[in-house]
Amino acid sequence: MSDTPFFHDASNAVRFFVTVDGRSVDASIGKTTLHYHFRTGDNADPLETYASHAEEIDAAVRRRLAQGSTPPVMLREHDLRSTG
Repeated sequence: MSDTPFFHDASNAVRFFVTVDGRSVDASIGKTTLHYHFRTGDNADPLETYASHAEEIDAAVRRRLAQGSTPPVMLREHDLRSTG
């Protein structure tokens, strides 16, 4: 299994993996959420947007897991607003 982020057409989301406590956790964030939160144009490449903000997005996954979420983690706009 590759840990490389990729765009999944069927779900219209970027799927990616975050290492937490030595294990790879499956997560995703929708294209619409990426464009809305990071104020990119509708035609912006969602993988580029993810890559530009991966640290913030990965931190949101870690917060969700710390709050008791179980993988796979699907991030929403609300998750990105949280500062933990």
